[in-house]
Amino acid sequence: MRYLILLISMFVAAGLSSCVKGNTPTTALDNSIDTTVTMSRYAGSFVNGPYGNVSGTAKIYLQNNSFILALEGVSISNGPDLHVYLSKEILPANYIDLGRLQSVAGNQLYNIPGSPDFSQYKYALIHCQRYNHLFGSAGLQ
Repeated sequence: MRYLILLISMFVAAGLSSCVKGNTPTTALDNSIDTTVTMSRYAGSFVNGPYGNVSGTAKIYLQNNSFILALEGVSISNGPDLHVYLSKEILPANYIDLGRLQSVAGNQLYNIPGSPDFSQYKYALIHCQRYNHLFGSAGLQ
């Protein structure tokens, strides 16, 4: 019985820490929007999720009839298979995957396909897609 409990505990611990080992690049990026020609439409500050730490801001810009999500001054704990989502809820069920996180630090830009209804897509998320772990969220207002 003790062996079974130990074995179950090891699997649970492995599952909870599965997004700890990171493979996302760590070099800080400095990609930014030219704010002299466009203004942010929506913005929010990141808060930590249950599986990671995220700080910085998320802003949505309209530039040349295309929407862009800018992550500004972000610092994110590393993990495997981290993606950037635009989501209707904090725990993603209805979301747009904007692609893999480019780096765990700095300023980054992500193209948003189409013209989503931002009254519904109210959150920018950093999410471990492989293990369905939320690292952080920013409410966009």
